[in-house]
Amino acid sequence: MADAQATEPGLKAAPKKPDGATAALILSDGSVFWGRGLGAARATVGEVCFNTSMTGYQEIMTDPSYAGQIITFTFPHIGNTGANTDDIETATPHSLGLVLRADMTDPSNHRSERHFDEWLKAVNLPGISGVDTRRLTRRIRDGGAPNGVLVHAPDGVFDIPALQKQAADWPGLEGMDLAAQVSCTQSYAWDGGIWAFGDADTEGYAPAPAVKHRIVAMDFGAKRNILRNLVALGCEVTVVPANTKADDILARDPDGVFLANGPGDPAATGDYAVPEIKKLVDSGKPIFGICLGHQMLSLALGAKTEKMHMGHRGGNHPVKDLTTGKVEITSQNHGFVISEGTLPEGVEITHRSLFDGSIEGLKVTGKPIFSVQYHPEASPGPKDSHYLFQRFVDLMEG
Repeated sequence: MADAQATEPGLKAAPKKPDGATAALILSDGSVFWGRGLGAARATVGEVCFNTSMTGYQEIMTDPSYAGQIITFTFPHIGNTGANTDDIETATPHSLGLVLRADMTDPSNHRSERHFDEWLKAVNLPGISGVDTRRLTRRIRDGGAPNGVLVHAPDGVFDIPALQKQAADWPGLEGMDLAAQVSCTQSYAWDGGIWAFGDADTEGYAPAPAVKHRIVAMDFGAKRNILRNLVALGCEVTVVPANTKADDILARDPDGVFLANGPGDPAATGDYAVPEIKKLVDSGKPIFGICLGHQMLSLALGAKTEKMHMGHRGGNHPVKDLTTGKVEITSQNHGFVISEGTLPEGVEITHRSLFDGSIEGLKVTGKPIFSVQYHPEASPGPKDSHYLFQRFVDLMEG
């Protein structure tokens, strides 16, 4: 059976399929990137973004904030440390696949339990290697994050016109409430601590210390390592679904409320979450938000959010803490940002990106409420931003 190669009207002509190609990435403008398939043999459609991190690819693929997205890694050697059952941020990945420059090599790491390609198959994620990721990254940087279809077809057969149409017809992330898809459906307790390094026989996640504070975390797509960092500081953490009512949260009499990270358009999630967060703000309880939680808090305070040109995704983003003058190297993953001109009085900007000047943190004057756009639980600095968890604890103690 021959491949269908005719191009949809108004879209770019597809380049001839090279011999041996078993995967393709088709963008919404009709562009086609050929390559070699890896992971699950299937097709996915979503927004194509890029991530500049050199490590942590398994954590990235399992971060719920990547729901609806196909991830292009700018670092070429992805997969070289293998995969394991510890370095995951959620049990079921919600990302849609990955794009690589180089083929995966056999893993070389004492913590590896299986080849990364085997892990991708096990979690049903497709991938493509052999792509000119530098060219693709420039395309995203200059033209914005496009929609696209990633196809792994071991038989090498592709219906290009149909795939081009599928990519062009996908509505995009703007207006999508993806938090509802990744949030837990019932509350649960989290009691695991952070990773304790040691020899191969003794290292692992530390048990929870004595409880000093009780926290309720609204799950918009929470990463496990955020919860671990809270537990490590003596917090008893109860995770509740994104649509939980404020009255139900306050009925638990928490010492503080945490607003978790997550994917999608904050304005869409805000339809049901913002009214409840407003009540939590009025309660006087200490509140700490990260990523989508930061954006949701901003909406509740009266600000607005907007879609970014290409977003911030990677582990090398410099952020300045305006309250101390210090610069942190941060991990980030977001495609929406607070519109600065919409911030109300009584809300102070505390952190700014040194890449583009966008808002990376804020606090409410006179209230124990603050949030950051980036991920302090990650370790690119490696511990530049861990003080934020202690700041939350200090507010609860105060």
